[in-house]
Amino acid sequence: MDSKASTVAPTQSKPKEKDFLNHLEAYLSKRDGVDKLLKISRYATKIILASSVLPETVPLTRRLKSFESSVGLSRKAFRLGKFVQDVNALRNSHLDSKQEIFLSIIAYGGEGLYYFVEQFIWLAKSGLIDAKHSRNLQKLSAWAEFIGYIGSISLKFRDLKRINEDEACLNSSIEIAVSRGAGCKEEEERRNKLREKELMKKLSVVQDLADGLMALADIQDGKGRFSDPLVVSCAGLLSALISTHKNWVSC
Repeated sequence: MDSKASTVAPTQSKPKEKDFLNHLEAYLSKRDGVDKLLKISRYATKIILASSVLPETVPLTRRLKSFESSVGLSRKAFRLGKFVQDVNALRNSHLDSKQEIFLSIIAYGGEGLYYFVEQFIWLAKSGLIDAKHSRNLQKLSAWAEFIGYIGSISLKFRDLKRINEDEACLNSSIEIAVSRGAGCKEEEERRNKLREKELMKKLSVVQDLADGLMALADIQDGKGRFSDPLVVSCAGLLSALISTHKNWVSC
């Protein structure tokens, strides 16, 4: 064996980046992936309509209104059976305190009830059941969604607190290792992962706040201080973009 060859360190192959089209296929195969693309298109359309960029008399305005309404109805179809994920999330939660149990019931219970009621709203809007029930169902759905977001945001703030505590411990370990001249590559990698997790959690909080604002506008029937159509539409688009990013990264 060549002695020179034995001294050469093996080259580490870099992780292969995902092919864009394969990544896109994986993204679009998910229910949430398609739903969030529809959400982006819907709220982008609502922003155009709410900003009065186009005159009411222009034919394109009527087409955009029809498109927005159609997409909104299509999105409700994607919620069929989605409440099951909240039931399973609550069942599989590892809860350490009564407060976490309470917040989890609010978060998953509220969201689960919202998705459950949305199925009947879709049936009412589709004409299968009497539309006279639609208004009461929408009010119940909005309240359930709003309460769910209160619980969800509270849980995420608790998660952020834990992440910050873990990061503080890692920072201390890294400082001690550096002062002793020891390597701390593993700790630095863990810290980077924690920071990525923290960023995604903060984005989730922003998303929940935006969605909560829209739920509040629905509760107030568009008559409250935070119910301005342009503000609500911007909140919807922000939520959709954050969710799209999260789903894209995860698939």
